Amino acid sequence: MTDAMPTSDDQHARVVVIGAGQAGLSVAYHLSRLGLRPGDELVVLDRAPSTGGAWQFRWAALRLGAAHRVHDLPGMPAMGLRFDDADRARPARDVVGEYYRRFEQHYDLRVRRPVAVTSVTHAGTGLCVATTTPDGRTGRITAEVVVNASGTWGTPFVPWYPGRDSFRGRQIDTTEYVSAAEFRGQDVVVVGGGTSAIGFLLELDGVARSTRWFTRRPMAWADTASLDVESAVAAVQEQDRAARAGEALPSIVSGTGVPVSRRIRAGLDRGVLHDEPMFAALEPDGVVTTGGEHVHADAVIWATGFRADLRHLAPLRLRTAKGGVVVADGRSEEEPRLFLAGYGPQASTIGANRAGRVIARQVLGALDLAR
Repeated sequence: MTDAMPTSDDQHARVVVIGAGQAGLSVAYHLSRLGLRPGDELVVLDRAPSTGGAWQFRWAALRLGAAHRVHDLPGMPAMGLRFDDADRARPARDVVGEYYRRFEQHYDLRVRRPVAVTSVTHAGTGLCVATTTPDGRTGRITAEVVVNASGTWGTPFVPWYPGRDSFRGRQIDTTEYVSAAEFRGQDVVVVGGGTSAIGFLLELDGVARSTRWFTRRPMAWADTASLDVESAVAAVQEQDRAARAGEALPSIVSGTGVPVSRRIRAGLDRGVLHDEPMFAALEPDGVVTTGGEHVHADAVIWATGFRADLRHLAPLRLRTAKGGVVVADGRSEEEPRLFLAGYGPQASTIGANRAGRVIARQVLGALDLAR
């Protein structure tokens, strides 16, 4: 005897937007301003339980600042909302969640959550978006155009190193970090050269018994307290080149360097932020450096970045042998009914808002051609 199949809902929409983080909300805002009705013509799906995109899952101690900045969504200034004016004493996840909730309500975007997209497949002249909810309800939405804005939070990247499976201590990635208190009195190894790794090290200082920081490449510190515009432009251009070539996307931070805020400067001066070359291997009770030193570790935190979460697009067979998807100006070269917002040059807050308007106009053009 088998369980009854969960009920299924079928619907048609002109456009489906997958993901309600910064990129997805930006596109949805512009599409609604261009005349698409949210809720029926324009359907926005989000797998998260609440507003705020990936920010709702970040650790409580994280605050908005120079290293973790969120650009205002289009239309937020008209509401009198600006992240630059937000209370930086509050957890970033609470601020972003509140602002995004007010944004969605003000512009009546009617985001459906929690709804996970399990696959996107071809369906005649359109695309079929298969969905599921936590209670087991499934659905299908056929759409003329799909905008994928699923981000990266669901696919943290943890590289394999010799001995990783034999390490007896605790191993977590960025998405699993809750607070420094979990590591009180422990020897902790932090791996990764981005802002998350830096934040963990600063929070663990004075809580953990010791910390050691290992990075694949030497840290590049910016000379300013905020992101240098010229470096940011260069990093975005490199992301764009990789996306157009269908290559795996490089890290934004690797092209910009990390701004040295007052907090980071204090950490550098105290010696807390001292990066070392990546270790050679893990052992059951620690790691072995390239120089042969054994470093005891009770825990390893892999703050080693993310990959674009495109698993639900696998049926479209878009991934190249180079590890990426060929995307030009936000549009798939292989599947012109699919747009990827927040991918490549739009992957950071630098380009997501600007891309929202560009993609929305292209989507409208694609809908006109489909008529």
